[in-house]
Amino acid sequence: MAELLPELLAVRGVSVRFGGVQALTEVDLTARAGDITSVIGPNGAGKTTLLGVINGAVTPLGGSVRLDGADLSGRPIFERAAAGVVRTFQNLEIFSNMTVLENVMTGGHLHAGYTLLDSLLRTPRFRREEKRLAALCREKLDFVGLAHKAHLPAADLPYGEQRLLEIARAIAVEPKLLLLDEPAAGMNNKETQQLGAIIRRIRGELSIGVVLVEHDMELVMDVSDRITVLNFGRILAEGTPREIQDNPEVVAAYLGED
Repeated sequence: MAELLPELLAVRGVSVRFGGVQALTEVDLTARAGDITSVIGPNGAGKTTLLGVINGAVTPLGGSVRLDGADLSGRPIFERAAAGVVRTFQNLEIFSNMTVLENVMTGGHLHAGYTLLDSLLRTPRFRREEKRLAALCREKLDFVGLAHKAHLPAADLPYGEQRLLEIARAIAVEPKLLLLDEPAAGMNNKETQQLGAIIRRIRGELSIGVVLVEHDMELVMDVSDRITVLNFGRILAEGTPREIQDNPEVVAAYLGED
């Protein structure tokens, strides 16, 4: 039996309620270092709410979130980002008035080695750090295949490339854990295949753990090491892609088979 990889993310007993709606009930989720962990389920199952709990956008009624052994419960989004949790969103969140490179540098600035005063006075330290960050961010653009478009306005990119730009910006933060919320939404088959290859490389080449929320079952089954299925805010099943495919309840409810 293969030895289990160490836990990177441990969500335990998380419950969330919005008014009269119980969005999550006693949900556990484990993502191990070196794994791509997917969360699937129908609309309203609680998938995006769960990502919000992990990155600090949603405050649960109870439960805990730990990253690499450190308790993140109650900590705000910016502290979780500094600790290594970064998220992309269902809806595009790019800065259309900036260039492609400038968009990615907004992620890299989390690790900028200068002060606000350096920035205002444009000191030598500021200029050195900006040059270093620009080089780092060009590497991230190259990783997703957009280096040749670094100086174009972000708004000029096709939709699929704007999705990849979001991912480049996220990995520029150099996170431990990347939360991807429906990254294939609106992509065609070729773009989705490219996205799958990039997600695998993020795990394999950058050693970043990935939690993926996605409706494209072909992509999920192709890239995932483990899958958690949510149903009405509760865990329905957990397992490998094969185990999930062979689970009669999952097949009937989520994969569209009888």
